[in-house]
Amino acid sequence: MNFKLIISVSRSLLMARLKQTLIAAVGVTFSITMFITLLSFMGGLNSMLDGLVLNRTPHVRLYNEILPAQHQPIDVSSDYQGDYNFVSSIKPKNERPDLRNSGAIIRTLRSDKRVLGVAPKINAQVFFNVGSIDLSGVVNGIDVEEENRLFTFSDYVIEGDYMDLKNTPNSIILGKGLADKMLASVGDVVQITTSRGERIQLKVVGYFQSGLQDIDKVQSYASLNTTQKMLGVPNSYITDLQVKLLDMNEAPAVAKEMQATFDVEAIDIQTANSQFETGSFVRTLISYAVGITLLVVAGFGIYNILNMMIYEKMDSIAILKATGFSGKDVNRIFITIAMTIGVVGGIFGLLFGLGLSAIIDQIPFDTQALPTIKTYPVNYNPKFYIIGGIFSLVTTYFAGYFPSRKASKVDPVVIIRGK
Repeated sequence: MNFKLIISVSRSLLMARLKQTLIAAVGVTFSITMFITLLSFMGGLNSMLDGLVLNRTPHVRLYNEILPAQHQPIDVSSDYQGDYNFVSSIKPKNERPDLRNSGAIIRTLRSDKRVLGVAPKINAQVFFNVGSIDLSGVVNGIDVEEENRLFTFSDYVIEGDYMDLKNTPNSIILGKGLADKMLASVGDVVQITTSRGERIQLKVVGYFQSGLQDIDKVQSYASLNTTQKMLGVPNSYITDLQVKLLDMNEAPAVAKEMQATFDVEAIDIQTANSQFETGSFVRTLISYAVGITLLVVAGFGIYNILNMMIYEKMDSIAILKATGFSGKDVNRIFITIAMTIGVVGGIFGLLFGLGLSAIIDQIPFDTQALPTIKTYPVNYNPKFYIIGGIFSLVTTYFAGYFPSRKASKVDPVVIIRGK
């Protein structure tokens, strides 16, 4: 059968019921628009929340956890092998919290092709002296350049320059919540007491705000050299190694391998943030479910319109079949009608979805908890548009397939005889 003729007949049927055709196309357009907008907004929201936690979390963290000795002397003594030992209140081993041979571990990790980078860190518990009051807090000693390269540290520094930590001796960047409690401004000098009772004065060069208020009330950052000097430890003193991998999904296996190789504790990002990842997955799943539901509803609208068109065009279908059109040809005509509605509605839906997402992206989003985010987050992932386009075609195809089967089985003799 001539496909040009089939297209011509399909166009004539579409134009004969132009109003209903436009309503069906508008339904597809609205569904695709909301599908794209919803996924783009939820994708942006998930990316923002991931940035608050996951982007600041190493894929693998290596550290030396202080634990009780697994084997007590009485367990290995031959004199007590047949006895039952009632040893309780076992004290931890007398070990330093830093990593042994941290320099060799860093060199080995940086030569690993799976590793994107390694950022050493020192975790120091301190007291901030405010008059006669001591505020408990944490000073994170960091390699400033590596911390910024791997964890976008500069994005969370809301005042001051993060590089001042490296360029200014004895400097510190305070968490915004902590700075507010201390009434400390940029340029002020704060006094800190370490866990060993030593006091040191540090110059405030900036504020840090992660978006998590409880963290911002205790966290602060200094360079590795400043923190080591504050604690009175050598330059090799490192308590944590933060490892970023090229593929985050390899983190659990790599963590086990590193733990066995370097004889240190290792925790992967999936284990450390399992609840957070579950929340992101559920939000994404809900977005897809709502969007697909909208497309299915639009498909039922097309199905109903084509069904009504078949009942109203029984005479035309009978004449087509009487003049030589086969059942497959009639099937193709109505599928062509449905696909035309799907293509036109889908294209406009993708364009309107992009436009509505762009509008949302310009709406101001002002909150003190997230000062670095100025507008509502939107993710323009091409995957959303591809999925939306495919679903619009698939939905409209099936919406036209079942009515077209009914039209292809029309007996022209019965219809003409009835007339």
